[in-house]
Amino acid sequence: MKRFAIVDLETTGNASAKGDRIIEIGIVVIEEGGKVVEEFSSLVYPEKEIPPFIRSLTGIDDEDVLDAPLFSEIAEDVYPLFQHAYIVAHNIEFDLGFLNDELKRCGYQPLHNPIIDTVEFARILLPTSPTFKLGQLAERLEMGHDRPHRALSDAQVTADLFVYLMNKLQGLPERTLQYLLKIESRLKSDFREFFDRYLDEKRYGNIKDTDTVIKHGIAVRKQIPERKKTSVQLPVFDSWKDQVYKGENGLQSLLTNYEYREGQSKMTDHVQRAFREGRHAIVEAGAGTGKSVAYLLSAAYTAMKDSKRVIISTHTTSLQKQLLEEEIPKIERMFPRPIKAVIYKGKSHYISLTHFHYELENSYQDNYDIALTKAMILVWLTRTRTGDVDEIQLPSNGRQFWHKVSSEQSSKTLQLGYTDDSFFHWAQEKALQADLVITNHALFCMDIMKEETVLPEYDHVIIDEAHHLEAVASRYFGVRMDYRELQRHLTQFGEVFHKSLYKGFFLPNDMFTNLSKGQQTIDEAKEELSQLSRYIYQNVKKQSQLGKGKSDIGRTQWLLKRDKMPSFMNTAKEMSHRFLAKIKKLILQMEKIELELKAQLAVNEDHGIPILLARLDNQIDVCQKIRSQLIHYFDFTRDEEVKWMEIEGEGAANAIYLFSEPVNIASMLNHRLFNKKQSVILTSATLSTNNSFSYIRRSLGIEEGHNTLEAIIPSPYDYKKQVQLMVPNDFPNIKKEPEAFIEALSEAIYSVAQVTKGRMLVLFTSYEMLRKTYLLLKEFIDPEEFMIFAQGVSSGSRDRLKKNFQAFDQAILLGTSSFWEGVDIPGDDLSCLMMVRLPFQPPDQPVQSIRDERMKKEGKNSFMEKSLPHAIIRFKQGFGRLIRSSTDKGVVFICDQRLIEARYGKYFLSSLPKVPVSYESTKRLINEIENWL
Repeated sequence: MKRFAIVDLETTGNASAKGDRIIEIGIVVIEEGGKVVEEFSSLVYPEKEIPPFIRSLTGIDDEDVLDAPLFSEIAEDVYPLFQHAYIVAHNIEFDLGFLNDELKRCGYQPLHNPIIDTVEFARILLPTSPTFKLGQLAERLEMGHDRPHRALSDAQVTADLFVYLMNKLQGLPERTLQYLLKIESRLKSDFREFFDRYLDEKRYGNIKDTDTVIKHGIAVRKQIPERKKTSVQLPVFDSWKDQVYKGENGLQSLLTNYEYREGQSKMTDHVQRAFREGRHAIVEAGAGTGKSVAYLLSAAYTAMKDSKRVIISTHTTSLQKQLLEEEIPKIERMFPRPIKAVIYKGKSHYISLTHFHYELENSYQDNYDIALTKAMILVWLTRTRTGDVDEIQLPSNGRQFWHKVSSEQSSKTLQLGYTDDSFFHWAQEKALQADLVITNHALFCMDIMKEETVLPEYDHVIIDEAHHLEAVASRYFGVRMDYRELQRHLTQFGEVFHKSLYKGFFLPNDMFTNLSKGQQTIDEAKEELSQLSRYIYQNVKKQSQLGKGKSDIGRTQWLLKRDKMPSFMNTAKEMSHRFLAKIKKLILQMEKIELELKAQLAVNEDHGIPILLARLDNQIDVCQKIRSQLIHYFDFTRDEEVKWMEIEGEGAANAIYLFSEPVNIASMLNHRLFNKKQSVILTSATLSTNNSFSYIRRSLGIEEGHNTLEAIIPSPYDYKKQVQLMVPNDFPNIKKEPEAFIEALSEAIYSVAQVTKGRMLVLFTSYEMLRKTYLLLKEFIDPEEFMIFAQGVSSGSRDRLKKNFQAFDQAILLGTSSFWEGVDIPGDDLSCLMMVRLPFQPPDQPVQSIRDERMKKEGKNSFMEKSLPHAIIRFKQGFGRLIRSSTDKGVVFICDQRLIEARYGKYFLSSLPKVPVSYESTKRLINEIENWL
């Protein structure tokens, strides 16, 4: 019977090569089936101090290990536990590396047992898990984990996880196991014996899998046939709505702690009236209104009663999931039949089974990341109903592989008469039969701007998070290119010139010559691109010394003005032409391969020729797009666009970014959206400024003649009791004394944090100021007192930083740009929100500066009509980070005296709920916080 030695170590740091040592070891030995046959646990004296972070993480301090044995004293007990066993660990390279270093130090031979890494195992068998950290996996799978980051407890949970995953593996379909076996040699873990055994059980045990079917050679979950939607008889809206909100059989019968909210009912009325009368509507619904349920009730009522499809567009994927998985199930029983709702995305989100099958059959060049990606997708396909890549947590290079197997590649194969009746096709069918189609702003903008429709036909649309629509539409109609992305494309183009793809083909000699020439052209194009990027980088860096602006993530920006075009751009344009000539040459070489493959297809349908043709067709399209965008970018005759460049000051010498956006997106939206659709509902918690929607109307092109319904629905929260807004009156003038301002800010952050015990989010408008503040705070704050996390400085995404912040009792989180909205930290995790400055866009930001110039020429006040309203909406978004429920309580601390002293400060304050405002010295404000909290 197989034995498995599950090991976990706690150490002084991450690198044994740098002198880090083991401070605790835990080992659990089990047999197949999960029976525990032996356990071992011991603290270990590491012969060095334990760092503060490790003490905080594990709870093990220097005193705990003072009398513990050296590793050499327990090695004779530890070593035999691994004999004739698989070694299992969660991130095995870490544990086995430390273990072997200690064993070698004691004179033992390093362990070379077969291994299984439960991180890798979990990624393959649980591909949709949002995280693969041991503690979070244990919590998600409801495995007891009483003492996380203690060695024996972690080893015990790892053993439970291992047994769980082995059972999952045993249940996989035969075809999935066949392909996993084909990939196994490129994985870290030694799975072959188990893949072979479970495959034999399927083959010879006559075990039938009833949950999957074989599609294009791959085991996939059976799809539920889509039924046609039916219209239904519904009561008169007003009486039905009253029953939903106030009746005994309404929402109160379904939801615990349900409370009737007048604002929610009013919003449902407004949306329904707009639909009924064929009008547009703008509805601002304050936090806690329950706007999602409010508009979903009207949307579903209209869809069912009139057999009309309603589109719902959101900015974030998290809101899309929330609508489908949480909000719609809440209201479904208010209707006579289930609500047919789907999330609908672009082709690139869905997997093509024909292209994935081709990649599975051609695995000889796979690296580790590709092998892992294939393994994850194989298991995921036995469980997914959508085939949407957002469900699966791919490894770092997995997204590049996804481009090869997404439904974007399918168009050509379908044109050639080859079926690919997979997930995008199923998504289209579901959307056509849906009452509610939930999509994102990017796809929505693509649909309204393209001649060919992308979304199913509709007359009614609800745009949630509508304050983002202008920015998304502007990005969609502009150009966004960067060096790294272009190099990635060139590398992908090179794949179609690999001779290994054409094994078994009877190709003429000049075809193989063309393949070699194609690869040579790729190399030449990469060199031309590098030279162009390096030239632009060097010149922008020189110009930036003249004091040009910075983006909110710290990149240097250079605005390109038609009447003040820098001389170096003429040379850059010529260099771009050389790069474009190579792209044109690539297109011609790809077209030659296409012609030859079509000739082959006439006599030979094997070797995946349709797949290769589809790849070529897609790559040619990408080449054409690169050409047209770059030609467009270097055409400086257009007045209706803003163009600029960005470089990373500390980045590689060719890390450049090229951008263009329309100056005025409003007229496009007016023509293509508001004049074409019966009802467009715009909603968000932040659409008004100074109790008016005039700014959002101007920005999005909603004319007064559209007869638009308007409503501002206040939040039900009692802000007077839940929030104190404080503004210090003694900060240095930031323009005259920038360094003194940062010092005062750092002192205020520390002093407030001492009162609030951390639990503090600090919002910046400048990445540079965030970085300087972080470095200063690190100088005088002991990490044992407060952990400090900073966007762009601390590693990790926004969500990761937020989770790290919440994981520590006393922590401070510094954020800019994306942290001003969409970050939800409810309850006691957040007690203080600090805004360093009012969130005006810097005047030297490219789009802002050009719009300012235009408005001044037209005799308009750009500050009052654009800059101020934009800042107020941003300010309201930042303010909204603090109070996320009726029980939250906290302080908003704003280090910008303009809020009180500037003439326009009153507009910011009037856009907030009524809250107590204090304008005092920093010391007095801190005393007030202490007394209030």
